[in-house]
Order: sequence, then structure tokens, then C-alpha cells
Amino acid sequence: MNNKRRQGAPMDMFLKVHMPGPVCLIENAKGQLRPNQKALEILSAITQPVVVVAIVGLYRTGKSYLMNKLAGKKSGFALGSTVQAHTKGIWMWCVPHPHKKDHTLVLLDTEGLGDVEKGDNQNDCWIFALAILLSSTFVYNSMGPINQQAMDQLHYVTELTDRIRSRASPDQEDEVEDSAEFVSFFPDFVWSLRDMTLKLEVNGVRVTADEYLENSLKLKEGTCKEVEKYNLPRLCIRKFFPKKKCFIFYPPTEWKKLSLLESLQENEIDSDFLQQVAEFCLYIFKHCKAKTLPGGIPVNGPRLESLVLTYVDSICSGDLPCIENAVLALAKIENSAAVQRAIAHYDQQMNQRVQLPTETLQELLDLHRASEREAIEIFLRTSFKDEDHAFQKELGSQLEERWDDFCKRNLEASSNRCQALIQNIFKPLEEGVKQGTYSKPGGYGLFVQETQRLKKEYYGQPKKGIQAEEVLQTYLQSKEAVSNAILQTDQSLTEKEKEIEVERKRAESALAAAKLLEETQKKNEKLMEQKEKSYQEHMRQLTQKIENDRIQLKAEQERTLAIKLQEQKQLLQEGFREESRKLQEEMKNVEKRYKEKIDHMEAESSKTKVKIMEEMQRKYDQLMENKDRNHQEYVRQLIEKMDKDRAQQVAEQEKMMTRMLQERELHLKEEISEERRKHQKEIQNIEAKNREILLKMESAQAQSSENTIKMLKEMNEVNLKIMGQKEKAFEDYLKQLTEKMEADTERLMKEQEEILTNKLQEQEESFNEKLRKQNKKHEEEIRTIKMKKKNSDCSMM
Repeated sequence: MNNKRRQGAPMDMFLKVHMPGPVCLIENAKGQLRPNQKALEILSAITQPVVVVAIVGLYRTGKSYLMNKLAGKKSGFALGSTVQAHTKGIWMWCVPHPHKKDHTLVLLDTEGLGDVEKGDNQNDCWIFALAILLSSTFVYNSMGPINQQAMDQLHYVTELTDRIRSRASPDQEDEVEDSAEFVSFFPDFVWSLRDMTLKLEVNGVRVTADEYLENSLKLKEGTCKEVEKYNLPRLCIRKFFPKKKCFIFYPPTEWKKLSLLESLQENEIDSDFLQQVAEFCLYIFKHCKAKTLPGGIPVNGPRLESLVLTYVDSICSGDLPCIENAVLALAKIENSAAVQRAIAHYDQQMNQRVQLPTETLQELLDLHRASEREAIEIFLRTSFKDEDHAFQKELGSQLEERWDDFCKRNLEASSNRCQALIQNIFKPLEEGVKQGTYSKPGGYGLFVQETQRLKKEYYGQPKKGIQAEEVLQTYLQSKEAVSNAILQTDQSLTEKEKEIEVERKRAESALAAAKLLEETQKKNEKLMEQKEKSYQEHMRQLTQKIENDRIQLKAEQERTLAIKLQEQKQLLQEGFREESRKLQEEMKNVEKRYKEKIDHMEAESSKTKVKIMEEMQRKYDQLMENKDRNHQEYVRQLIEKMDKDRAQQVAEQEKMMTRMLQERELHLKEEISEERRKHQKEIQNIEAKNREILLKMESAQAQSSENTIKMLKEMNEVNLKIMGQKEKAFEDYLKQLTEKMEADTERLMKEQEEILTNKLQEQEESFNEKLRKQNKKHEEEIRTIKMKKKNSDCSMM
């Protein structure tokens, strides 16, 4: 059978296509039982609950005819018309349930018991036991009235405790306890009496078929072997099968036509027989329950397939079929499938509901929590006997992996979307930069204006996701060098205006970085909170399931005890005080066993709660550690950012001071050069005058005029004196200018240092305020988590 049919085909269509007739479920070749693969594949595709009706009886008693009628067909299961048994092994026919549209009716026709060709009855015992184990309604088909011969033929019932085990490790106590445990999973019992010709009368009083059965199951008083032999099958039927039903069937036609029963028209068959068959079928359709396992676990096709394999393997290996082992083997398969089913549902729901990227992380969290809750519900609804919660832990691990993957995909989708938007929106700005649009006086203002307009356009775009701000800030930082270059080359701005603009940009960048850091902090906190809520959801549903299992076990105990009480009452009415006493002992054992089960379940529940609390404590400690680590990381980043900003401001302040001092030094040098030039010009003028005087003196000496020589000497002395005064005045000027420059430099440095100190103080105050707020928030979160944990611990107690 192909996978497509097994997974996706509607059940009704599947049955119409693949089961026009019965197939062998368990082959019986030379006394060796073997499952039929084709039949197992059919079962594996039935996802609905199954109502399993098995019929057992001596060969040549008309079992197959009744099963064909239940299937709604005249033919199908082979009808034997000779003294040889036709049906070998166990045959199966799956049909849509006529009265329960969400159920499938599985009919099991067994080979006839007591076939002389088999040689021994071992094979019959196993066929009988398998029919009991696999069915939810067990039909025993016999010929004629219920008498001792009919009871002797039911010796298979008395051997059930030797063929079936309820538990893997039974207590070393009275084996009667096993019969009490069998009640919880044994099928309903229907006895069909074929070719009945006697009147249904007891002591001359007309009775119903059910009353006839109850009267036939009454015990005899006495202790001899004959009485015990008489009572044993009756006692076993009463104990093993609390719900019993009887149908009688008149002969359908004259004996010569019995071999042609399948081909006879209805007008050739006795009308009373047809009415009796119709009543039998109606009862099966209306009253027969779906197959369940101990604990009320419903059985579908794959689970029935697993039971067939487990039981037949046990028989073939020489072991006794064990209900507990079969359930545990099935639990492993089912729980693994339940994990995959839950994960598939989570994937389906998330893929349908989530449109990446989500606008906020909270949006993704809400969708995840809803899908996760449904996945856990599906797992707990379809899983059972996950004793150490290994499969639920596996589910939690896989759900966490899926969640991490969705977070990663959400980040990638958001980044890709935002980068594409930025590339498209900011393309005109980058083209303008390349073309030199902003490399002119006033260009920087145009650049800033255009940048703000494009940022507004970017913010207005929908479906950017949680990376919107980070991607934008990364892009703007990458263009900071371009922005600074445009600012420095804009000749329409003064140096002071450029400094103010640089300061504004720095403040804006710091604000954006702080906002981004805060958003990252909130995102990490939400992710940690999600892990805590996810764990709590697992524990909430698991605790509820444990409580439901306990209630179900208690109800099962009450049902079993009610059955035993009814049987005890009937025994007392019949006067069998010894049997009643034994039943009373059995009831005490039942109560003891169920009390042990409930105590064990409560102990396991307590252990589970302890484990839950330990796990919650571990998660709590981990959460606290993560929160502290996250808080410390946030503080570290804040300190690192403050140190970086402080270092950058100090470096820029030093750079600005150096530039100002260089400008002042250059200005001073130019002033000194100008004064020197003037001074040299004056000296040159004086020297020229002196040379002129010297020439006159030489000329006067030639004329020997003492007065003239005297006058010229005096003039020369005056010029030399003036020159000395000029030199002294120039030196004093240089000294004053140098002192003034040093005083201005010192004053300027003090002013800049005071400005820088004030800025650093403001930054530190801002940082301390952020730190106080963060610490306060952190402490509130810690208090909230502690309160949640306290409430959770109280609810677990």
C-alpha cells in the first residue's frame, strides 16, 4: 500500500477500494501462527476507533454466515458446506460502521474449534485467546441448547489464566486476582445458540434468551469433582465476562438446503430466523463498544495492528501474551508518533498563521504560544504511559528548536526586507552625493533635510519587522563619513555652526544607540519569559493529565467493584456462601490492588511534582542567572558606551584645542612678523639718515667747520639713541604679546576643560539615571518572577 493512500485517503473510500471482501489477518499454517502483511497494512491506514467483533465456535456451526450479515453482504467469509473446516487462522473484514460514522467495524472470523484434523487443541486455545485479546465483543457460536456438553466445549475459558497475563511481573498471590484484572479489558460476551428447537422455559415458565443464559450459568452446590467440573466454566464466564448477552436462532431451512444457505433467496429462508439475525445485527451495531486498552485508551487501526504483532510474537516465541507488555510496546510507538503529530501540527499552524517578518516580537510570541499549547494538547491527548515523561521532554526540545528557528527566520526576513527598503528609498540621496549635489554652500542643510525626509518615508513603510531600527542605524552610521565631509566643505557655515552640528549629530547618534540597546534588552527579556511560560504550559497540562488518569483509574476501580458486588449478591441469592466468601476475598484483593495502583500513581504524581518543582527551580535559577547576566551585560554596554563617548569627547576637545592654539600661534607669528617688518623699516630709515649725516660730516670735515661737525655728531647720537629705544620698545612688545598669548591659552584651556567637565558630568548623570531605572526594573522583574514561582509552588502543593 502506498503512503499516499495510508496517510491521506478518506476512510470510506479506502474501504471501498481495498476491502471488497475479507482477508486473512493471522495465518495458521501447520499449527504456526503468522500475521498477514496485507491485512496489517489495511489496519495501519484506519485512523478511526475500531469496534472489533470476533466470533468463535466449533467448526461447521455457521459462524461465517453471521459475520457476512454484519458486513451487510450475502457472501464474503467462506461458508463451510462439508465436514472439513474451511476457515484457517483468523480472517478480517473492515467495513464502515453502520451506526457510528466516525468508527470502523472490524469483523474477525476464526477457524472452527475442535477440528479432528489438527490432532490437539493447543492451536484452538491460542485462536480462542487471540479472539479474546483482540475483540471488544466476543461472540461464542454453538449448536443447540446450553447443556453440560456445550459447557464442556467451553473449556478454553477455564484455561485463559494459563494463556494470558495481565501484568509483566504478577505478584505471588492467588491467581484469582488475575480474573479480576481481566474484567477491565475483556470483551463483552455474546452467546449465539444455533438451530435451537427447544422452548425457552425454566420450570415451566417462559423466559427470555438472556434469562435462559443466566439460569444456565447458575452453579451447583457441593464439593465433589463432578460439581467442581460443572461449576468451573460457568464460574469463569461469570467472572471474566461481566456483560453477557444471548441470542437464539431457529434452523434457517431444512437440513438438505443448509449447504446452499449463501445462495438461497430470503423467501426460501425461515422468516423467524431472518428476524433473529436482524435483531442480532442490530444489537451488535447499537450496543457493542469500541475496543479499548486498560486505562480507557481507545484503539484504532494502527494500535490494533501493534497488538496483533505483539501477541503473535509472544506466542511464537513461547511466551504468554501479556497485556501490560503489549500496552508498553504500543505506548513507545504511539508516543513517538504523538510527538511527530504534535510537531507537525505546530509547523502547520505556524506556517499558516505567521507572515514573516512579524511587526513585533510579541506578535510572533503570541502565535507561537497558541500553536505550542495546541501541540502539547495533541500530544497529551494521543499519548499514554509516558512514565518518565521522556517523550514529552523530547516534544519540548523539538518545540524549542522550532521556536528558535522561527526567531532566526524572522530576524533574517526583517533584515532582508529593511535592507531592500533602504536600498530603494535612499538611492536618490546616494546618487546626489555622487553627482556633487551637496558639495556647495548650503549643501549640508539640503543633505540633512533630504535624509530626514527619506527616514520618514522609511518609517512609514509597513511589515519591516523587529530589525527596522537596527538596520537603519547601521546604514546611517555607514554614511557618517560622507555626512561629515559634506559638513566640513560647506562654506556657508561658520566653524561654530559646524561644531554645533557635530554635537547635535553626536547626541542624536547616542540617543539612537541607547534606544537600540534598550530594545535589545526588552527582546532578550521577552525571549527568556517565553521559555518560562513554555515550561509552565507543559507542566500545567501534564499535571491535569495526571489528575485525569487518577480519576479514570478510580472510576475503573468502582466499575470493577460494582461488577463484583453484583456477582456476590447473585451468589448469595443462589446460596453459594463459600463462593461468595471467595468473591469477597477477591474484592478485598481488588480494592487492595487498586489502592496500590492509586497510591503508586499518587506517589508517581508526587515524584513528578517534585521533579517539576526541581525542574522549575532549575529553570528559575537559570532565568535569574540569565536575567543577571543580561542586566550586567546591559550595564557593561552602558559603561562601555559612556567611556567611549567620554574618550571621543576628550579627543575631540583636545583636537579642537590644538586647532585653536595653532590658529592663535599662527596669528601671533603673523603679528610679530608685521611688527618686525615695521621695526626693520624704521631701523633702515634711521640708518639711512645716519649714513646721510656721516656723509655730511665727512663733507664738513673737508670744509673744517667745527660747528657743522658738532651738530652732525649730536644728530648721530640722537639717532642711535632713538634706535636703541626702538629696539627696547620692540622687545617689550614681543614680551607683552607672548605673555598675553600664554594667558589667553591658559584661560581658553580652563574654559574648555570646564565645558568638557560639565558635559561629562551631564553624561554621567544621564548614565546613572538610566542605570537606576534599569536596576529598579531588574529588581521589579526579580520580585515578579519570585512571586510567580511562589504561586506556582503553592499550586503544586
